Amino acid sequence: MKHFLAAICAVGFFLHPINKCTVSTSEFHLEGDYVLGGLFDVHSVNVPSHQNRPEAIQCSSKTFLLPNYRRFQLMRFAVEEINNSTILLPNVTLGYEVFDHCSDSLSFPGVFKLISVNGLIHPLSKPDKNVSRVIAVVGPFTSTQTLTIAPLFMMDLIPLVSYGSSGSIFSKKSEYPSFLRTVNPNNDTLDAIVNILQHFRWRWVAFLNSDNDFGVDGLQLFQKRIQHTEICLAYSEGLNENTDYSQMFKQIEEQNINIIVIFAPKLYAEAAIKAAIQLNVTNKVWIADDGWSLNKRLPKMKGIQNIGTVVGVTQPAIRIPGFNEFLYSSKNHAAFTKVAQQVFCNQDCNCSDLLVEDIIAADPSFSFPVHSAVYAIAHALHNTLHSILLGFCLSFCTFSCPFGFHQFEPTAHFYINDSKIQWFTNGEAPTAFCSLECSAGYAKKQSGIHKCCFSCEICPAETYINTTEDPFKCLSCKETEWSGEGSTSCNLRQVEFIPFFDSGAIVIMFFTWVLMGLTLSISVLFAINYDTPIVRSAGGPMCFLILACLGLCSVSVFFYFGKPTSASCIVRHFPFILFYTVCLACFVVRSFQIVCIFKIAAKYPKLQNWWSKYHGQWLLIAIAFVTQALLLIISLSLDLPRPYNETSWQQEQIVLGCYLNLQATSCSLILLLLLCCLCFVFSYMGKDLPKNYNEAKVITFCLLLLILTWILFSTVYLLYFGKYIQTINALAVLLSLYTFLLWYFLPKCYIIVFEPHKNTQQYFQGLIQNYTKTISQ
Repeated sequence: MKHFLAAICAVGFFLHPINKCTVSTSEFHLEGDYVLGGLFDVHSVNVPSHQNRPEAIQCSSKTFLLPNYRRFQLMRFAVEEINNSTILLPNVTLGYEVFDHCSDSLSFPGVFKLISVNGLIHPLSKPDKNVSRVIAVVGPFTSTQTLTIAPLFMMDLIPLVSYGSSGSIFSKKSEYPSFLRTVNPNNDTLDAIVNILQHFRWRWVAFLNSDNDFGVDGLQLFQKRIQHTEICLAYSEGLNENTDYSQMFKQIEEQNINIIVIFAPKLYAEAAIKAAIQLNVTNKVWIADDGWSLNKRLPKMKGIQNIGTVVGVTQPAIRIPGFNEFLYSSKNHAAFTKVAQQVFCNQDCNCSDLLVEDIIAADPSFSFPVHSAVYAIAHALHNTLHSILLGFCLSFCTFSCPFGFHQFEPTAHFYINDSKIQWFTNGEAPTAFCSLECSAGYAKKQSGIHKCCFSCEICPAETYINTTEDPFKCLSCKETEWSGEGSTSCNLRQVEFIPFFDSGAIVIMFFTWVLMGLTLSISVLFAINYDTPIVRSAGGPMCFLILACLGLCSVSVFFYFGKPTSASCIVRHFPFILFYTVCLACFVVRSFQIVCIFKIAAKYPKLQNWWSKYHGQWLLIAIAFVTQALLLIISLSLDLPRPYNETSWQQEQIVLGCYLNLQATSCSLILLLLLCCLCFVFSYMGKDLPKNYNEAKVITFCLLLLILTWILFSTVYLLYFGKYIQTINALAVLLSLYTFLLWYFLPKCYIIVFEPHKNTQQYFQGLIQNYTKTISQ
């Protein structure tokens, strides 16, 4: 009940002046067929944010604002100009009811008067009933004032045409359906400010905004606008009556900020600049919004030349023809007629001693928006009255200038003539950064929360820095590219592999064909002399299996040359591993048989019988072959050999090779190593056999050469990094094949061809008998 009574009292208090005031002629009132409302803060008052009770205020006793009075006169001039026009609204007169809206929270009597019908307000009536005689309202000036009163006009869809409310929230037509403005919204102003910052590459800035709806909206839009730019908001502060300017500028100096954006009404901007002068803040760039960029008082302040350079964003200051003459005429008319000024509450200027020259010289900001707002309403009324007759809408025009609402695009034709700006730095634009830009080839490493503060780290080899894409990250080069330390781009690598026409490849492939020819020749020779002791002692039918496997292994050598493919990588490794396993298994069997004949048979006759009965030699070879085949199939299923680009050996080159997963093929390699060890053990046991019957010694020698070959290859592989590693690998494979061919088979061929007397049964039996006698003694 208490709150209800308070609300009733408040409404009664606001409406009480409506019944009290009398109506007479004044600057604030003009009769006409259609009435325009006007809200101009001719005076200004600062009130506490919290009040115990609502109250009205007499604006004329507060601080007088000359620029706003000039705008108020511009509305009067525009109405008179339209009333004198024979083209726009002919035979129709416009009137106005203007109020001094000196406070956003204490000036409601004037607002209630504009929306009232016959002095009464009907908040619950239908929109089309009891409509106010005011067809539209020009004003108010600030965003906070508009936020306070706009809902009252939106209820009845009374057009509210503001000449200064630039808050972004008013672009929401769902909330403010009948709100219009003839001034650019904050978005466009801040776009222009950000474009200035980017043009001069200013990165480290402070943003001082008024601590109200206008300023907070500007700060939020600025933060959003610079989010994806290189600009950093180093410091921000909301300006109000209690701002500690000393502490504020101290923090700005401590952070080495040289660019200060002031997004605030004129009073707050003047207070900030005045404090900067008193605190000896020098050599700064001040960026002004359109609210104070054309300020006439600041350039006259003592010491203003020391603060630095002021760069402003504003709408063009368009000269309005006839306005000055109207002021002189209006002033003279008021002096002779001595009209009563006070007609209604807050319709008193109390400025009779004001000179016309002072009004003309006042800040011209927002003059054209006021003039345009009146003409916009007039044209809308004109079109409404003639729409049925003409069938189309007329275009807007003010003193021969076409006018219409439009979308502002600050980046479409953004241009700054740098030479016209008088910098405090002797002609060159000042700099604004937290950290110096990194040299070419260096990446930024952010320090703290601001991306503008960083250290510089050189990009390592195989990486590069692209400052336009990401200055904070060293990007890796592609596999086909390379770069040195501190690079800004990557270079294409030279692709290297051993072609078939390489001299080393030709030599190796030639000797491979020789090996295949020798293998075939030896096979023919052994076939012709199959029943001779030499062939039988060499292994008999097993010799042909060894020779066939050596021939099949030699096929792998050809696939070490040319550009690697998946198929060539498989054939390069697996045929050699599989068939060389069979070769080693055969030599294991031969070594075991030699030792068995001369040493084991006499001591272990049953083992000899079992070996002969179940063909132990072929069983062992078959087991080795099947085991190795299964292991290779498993390794193939786990990880196929494939072409591989070796990029770690040399920066400028890519060496094409084959990737072999050693883990997947480890079991196959272990089997080869096991067979090699068994063969070596058995052959070494027969080192003291007859001098002329020295197969065990030959096998031991061959194994030593084989082991030496692969030790040398492994050493070279660890020390040499280049494309010729493929040639060396092929050579190691070929030498492994020649080892057995030259030292095991060719001596036997020599005996068959050149010493046939040693290839007799009697000769072999004599060697065995002599060896047996030696052992028995």
